[in-house]
Amino acid sequence: MAGLFAGGEALAFLQDNLDLERWFRLPKGHERRIHGHKHAGVRIVQEGATLVLALDAHVAHPGPFTAADLSPYQKATAPACQAEAIHRRKIMRKARSKKKRKLLLDNLERRYLNSV
Repeated sequence: MAGLFAGGEALAFLQDNLDLERWFRLPKGHERRIHGHKHAGVRIVQEGATLVLALDAHVAHPGPFTAADLSPYQKATAPACQAEAIHRRKIMRKARSKKKRKLLLDNLERRYLNSV
């Protein structure tokens, strides 16, 4: 189903922006407690399509997850758009780093020269 988030009918209860913000509050709080940061950062934005459903899975599941519950998802992969966003984030982090910027520019120049 086309839209901002993956999930289809599972997200039919989201009627407006306030519902959306309330729904995001749980995983963001969970992320803050795990990492000790004030905010969850851009991770929710870039990996939200798959991450939020995983972090919110305990709400609909009656008890602890077993191996049988998780085995269908063993070979699951992230959507291509999410993998590209993560790759772009890694490149931009290198570009901001004073230590890694020179290596990144050399690598990009070498790739450009090889493609021409």
